[in-house]
Amino acid sequence: MKKLVVLTGAGISAESGLKTFRDSGGLWEGYRVQDVATPEAWQRDRALVLQFYNERRRAAREAQPNAAHRIVADLQNHFDVTVITQNVDDLHERAGSRHVVHLHGSLFEARSTLDPRLTYPISGTELNVGDKCEKGSQLRPNIVWFGEAVPRMEEAAQYASIADFFLVVGTSLVVYPAAGLIDYVRDETPKYIVDPRKPEVWHMPNLNFIVKRATEGMAEVRQLLLR
Repeated sequence: MKKLVVLTGAGISAESGLKTFRDSGGLWEGYRVQDVATPEAWQRDRALVLQFYNERRRAAREAQPNAAHRIVADLQNHFDVTVITQNVDDLHERAGSRHVVHLHGSLFEARSTLDPRLTYPISGTELNVGDKCEKGSQLRPNIVWFGEAVPRMEEAAQYASIADFFLVVGTSLVVYPAAGLIDYVRDETPKYIVDPRKPEVWHMPNLNFIVKRATEGMAEVRQLLLR
């Protein structure tokens, strides 16, 4: 099977009702990103950060995968599909995608503040002050915050470098290092970018733009890939 690598961002989950801070001028559901999604925010006010992610977790639990998620999953019948997502929800998995690399972590995992190798599933929606790891340190969301390294970036770059087809859905290609993944894709590899706003992307070989929302654009991509 040929290898299809799909890089997804907030735009694919937006059609399931999940928003990001870019939807409202630097606010994320009423919060400044500096106050809830940085290491400095965690040091200042852990309760606020945990409250924010508890709210995001509840919203993600209530959301449902949309047609774009389902098309990505369905393409597994025709390709060896790897999904690399900047999203922290689990909509790809719930749609049926089996191989998902979460670049920025997961809402549904907690990790130790003492030992980042210690991670734990969050079965409900709450992670609170006083919830501790087995070594006695406070648990934090297993999320890559702004200003932190992206530990799975090297793995994602390796997948991009061996793709036979590379698809970008619902991301503006402005958030690094994830935006740089397209640079690892071979020149001869067909590349499709699905976004209602045509990203400001440098010129590169075999680059095709589909200026549509994720659900509409993925329906078109599916036809292109399977023709």
